[in-house]
Amino acid sequence: MIVGLRSLAARWTAVVPVAAVALLALTWGRAVPGAVVAVITFVLAASVLAAVHHAEVVAHRVGEPFGSLVLAVAVTIIEVGLIVALMADGGAKSASLARDTVFAAVMITCNGVVGLCLLVASLRHGIAVFNPEGTGAALATVATLATLSLVLPTFTTSKPGPEFSPAQLTFAALSSLVLYGLFVATQTVRHRDYFLPITRQGEVIHADDHAEAPSARTAALSLGLLGLALVGVVGLAKGVSPTIESGVAAAGMPQAVVGVVIALLVLLPETIAALRSARRDRVQTSLNLGLGSALASIGLTIPAVALASVWLPGPLVLGLGPVHMVLLALTVVVSSLTVVPGRATPLQGGVHLVVFAAYLELAVNP
Repeated sequence: MIVGLRSLAARWTAVVPVAAVALLALTWGRAVPGAVVAVITFVLAASVLAAVHHAEVVAHRVGEPFGSLVLAVAVTIIEVGLIVALMADGGAKSASLARDTVFAAVMITCNGVVGLCLLVASLRHGIAVFNPEGTGAALATVATLATLSLVLPTFTTSKPGPEFSPAQLTFAALSSLVLYGLFVATQTVRHRDYFLPITRQGEVIHADDHAEAPSARTAALSLGLLGLALVGVVGLAKGVSPTIESGVAAAGMPQAVVGVVIALLVLLPETIAALRSARRDRVQTSLNLGLGSALASIGLTIPAVALASVWLPGPLVLGLGPVHMVLLALTVVVSSLTVVPGRATPLQGGVHLVVFAAYLELAVNP
């Protein structure tokens, strides 16, 4: 019975990514009726679950923190491709698309994902424990990248509006790449132990003993299927965006809500994977996924759009408005106070979730 269920799970997680990409190829750039939108939504949800499954297979094979890095980077690379493709369409809305997407990713991961994982882990296990050295390094890098890329353009004077001059944009792009590269080297080579889960006594957990690691062939197959699933998730999310836009417009909400909804869909695989780790009392893995996604989003998106801006039409607006800068500052302060002790109660999780709820509320009612 159990063997049969595992075989069924293996089959559907292999079929769904292929079906998602095939459906994406059939519907890309076309207006689809309501019935097809329902099918797309179903396949999108299945692709999210398949992506989480394959990400966990790869993570189990390569170990932490490499597993978290694989999922975060894979999602972000595909997301960056989607952003550049949308910006290439031109239009007034594309000018701030990169800024809105990156900021949404930061708020979703640093407050939504982190807060939910801390809450789940602390309620289930009494207290959430993690390594403050690794988490603090990730948070410091996120705060620096977000400030250099999203806050400074509002105050620079070389170019009118919340935009960088070409020289400033080049500096921001190179700084993002350098800091992200340094963080990845720190996470995976020089100080890998800082990003591994720990016990309640503070001992590093180097490997999970609950199951045998998959073979290299199985992990390679899952890596390929993970890529297909993520292409399906991001592409199908773009496919249902006209329906989302229509619903948002009918509800009388601002256009920025569309970006938030799509970002939530794109980040679903990482959110589910992070929650599963939190339930297993591997909070450090959850934080690696959350903060790592924020880092990858800034560190890869800003250089990509900086390069694309050479030939893309229209301006590139990166500077945040006053309300969003306040939310970003509050996020950095709250996250710092959460990280320092290396352990968290439901209160810390609740605080992050309230900040995230404030972001969503102000997105709907600016």
